[in-house]
Amino acid sequence: FCFSNAQITARPTRFSSTFLFSESSSNSGGYVEEYDDFANFSSTQLTSSSPTTSSSTDTADATSTVNNEQQEDTFLSSLQSRLQQVEDNSTRLPLMILDTMLPRQILQIQIQHPTLKALMKHRVNEETPTLGMLGMARLSTGQTVPLKTGVEVEIIQMEKATDSPPDTTSSSGGEEEGWDISLRAGRRFLIDGEVDKTEDGWTEARVKFLDSSEEEETEISSAMKGPSSTESIGDRLSVARAIQKCKEFTAPNMNMNGSLSLVDRWIELAKENERHPGQIDVLLKQLGEIPPEHEPTERALWVGALINPLPSMGVATEIRPALLVSKKAEERVQVALEGLLKSIRHMDGSQRLN
Repeated sequence: FCFSNAQITARPTRFSSTFLFSESSSNSGGYVEEYDDFANFSSTQLTSSSPTTSSSTDTADATSTVNNEQQEDTFLSSLQSRLQQVEDNSTRLPLMILDTMLPRQILQIQIQHPTLKALMKHRVNEETPTLGMLGMARLSTGQTVPLKTGVEVEIIQMEKATDSPPDTTSSSGGEEEGWDISLRAGRRFLIDGEVDKTEDGWTEARVKFLDSSEEEETEISSAMKGPSSTESIGDRLSVARAIQKCKEFTAPNMNMNGSLSLVDRWIELAKENERHPGQIDVLLKQLGEIPPEHEPTERALWVGALINPLPSMGVATEIRPALLVSKKAEERVQVALEGLLKSIRHMDGSQRLN
């Protein structure tokens, strides 16, 4: 479901050490206790019966065998049910349509909407503090549509807001308390099926999680199975070209001031354009080290998260949706490389963005 700016407001970059705090966490009823599908079975029921004495009848033996088989069938049925539940929970996510995010990014927002607060509280209490984040894309027609590719975000902070916007009321007419929320982006995913609305008011969908290494291996293997042609050879080398292009991000560049690499030059210029002191240092700490060049997709996603930070600095074109929907590693690297160069030229004044 989608929320307007009136329902969700951005807040200054601020990370709290408070982890997954909620009102319900302070009482015994705040969390759902774990349960065991096999609690009704005793240890003797899950093992074979003791040897019978010579006075036991064939009827008793037959009855014991039937009972054991029934218990085994019940056990297996319960086990299969539990495994199916685990699988469903691991591939279904509640969805938010708010902002396009890339792995490693942290989004800090303030929420008042009752349904969204209920969703956050539910996920934390279920000890699955994750949900799916989707952004919007603008078509050539000017229409905006939600992306089908997003990221799984983890709730890393949830606490009462200390600076809620004034005159915020709930649908019942009373004051609606604001919550400060921090979300950290992790795995990418693709919506894999229909989007359903739950009885609680939020939407959920089955998703397929994406792994960069597997995508690149699949890209190579798919090209190798193709016909022997010039086009096929080009596809086989696509990942290799992506790895080669990745070197441009961190290699010394003679066209940059002091022969800095493109990433280092961007960081140097960005520190001169910070919205508040230390913004870039905090950003770099959140993103961690740049991935190695032999991981082209991950390196491109890292660069995208660097030049399109949260909150936005306004010094680069928006490339995050393009990075998420690109199908090949080489495409992602090219998108990141062009976005990085345009941002550098904008900040050094050689070619301002329109």
